[in-house]
Parts: sequence; C-alpha cells; structure tokens
Amino acid sequence: MQPPLVLFDLDNALVDRRGTLAGWAAEFTAQHGLEDEDQANVLDMVAARAYPSTFETIRTRYRLPMSTAELWHMYCTDIAALVSCQAGVLDGLEELRAAGWRVGVATNGAADIQRAKLRATGISQRVDGVFVSEEADARKPQTRHFALAAARCGTVLGDGGWMVGDNPVNDIGGGRSAGLRTIWISNGRSWPPDDPGPDHMVPDARVAIDLLLLHSVDHTRTAA
Repeated sequence: MQPPLVLFDLDNALVDRRGTLAGWAAEFTAQHGLEDEDQANVLDMVAARAYPSTFETIRTRYRLPMSTAELWHMYCTDIAALVSCQAGVLDGLEELRAAGWRVGVATNGAADIQRAKLRATGISQRVDGVFVSEEADARKPQTRHFALAAARCGTVLGDGGWMVGDNPVNDIGGGRSAGLRTIWISNGRSWPPDDPGPDHMVPDARVAIDLLLLHSVDHTRTAA
C-alpha cells in the first residue's frame, strides 16, 4: 500500500500572495515615481498573471527605462524577500512527513517566481516534491498537472490522495477530477453556492494540516 499523498497549492494557501503583492506594488510604484492609480493597475495586472510578458506590458505602459528581463528578475528577488510562510504551517509540513505522508506542492505559475518563493519560505526543504505548471505546460485544473505533481513526490495518483487549496475550480474541481479528496481553504470567503462542495472547508492551511493528521491517525487505527 502506497503512502498517502497530499498536494498543497502555494499561493493564498501555504503563503499569502495577496498581501505580499500589495506590499510589493507599493514599493515598486514608489521606486518608479508612479501614481496611486498606477499602483492599483500594476497590482491588478500582476495579481492576474505574473510572467515576464506581464512586465513587458508594464514597461511599455509606464515607459520604464529598464528591460523586461531586469524588471522580471527584480520582481522575483523582491517577492522572495517579502513572502513568508507561517511557522505553524512549516512545522505542520514536517509533521505530515513524519506521520508517513508524501507531501507535495502543485502550483500554477512561472517557474522562476514560484521556485523563488518556495526556497525563500523554506517550504521546498519540507516537502517531497514540487510541480510548477510552466515546467511542463500543464496547468490546474488539468489532471495531468496533479499526476506530474504526484510523480515529483515519488508516487502516483490513487486512493488516499488529497488536494488542499483556495481555488474552487483549479484546486477543488481539478483535484476532484484527478481522483483526489479535497480541502478548501476559505480565507474568509463563502463557498460558491452552485459549485459541488469540497470534502472539507477550513480557514487556513494549518487547520487543513491538523485535519489530515487526524485522518492519518484514524486510518492507522482502521488498518490495525
């Protein structure tokens, strides 16, 4: 019997992407002498899609003297310096692995920035594997994304697997389609009324981890 697998989304699940981006946008617009309205526009663009092409648009719109490559590199560096993961969540990832779980991160996005965040927060040292969509052009909610994430953890999709994330479509719908049980991190929101619900709803990643740890204890007792 294979070890149980749990895959975590990264942004607004293990780390606070919204808060980090807001802090970055304030610093970025101040550095380049942009207005408050520009700050809101830059934040919206990067929140929707953070790729080098996004910074080509920003560079052109605001006539910035730096190259797109320089802006992207600075963005990755600055975000890595700002982002954090709560100590309780980091401890929880280690607790899951100690309890016999295979623990992975399954995230959409550009590999440069996602890997930078994982290294800076210490998450990458506390999981068995990471898959970023850009690395193989497989985005959540595609089942192939979850299968590749499982492979990075040295396992395959199957009974006992879980997906934990904040996005109803990408994480919960996609995880369900991939045969995984699901935990939705609400971040203070209500579940969309017309969507099939997840297996569990929790306020944050630490509560999700505690739920999984209880599940592993119950599973061990059942097996015994």
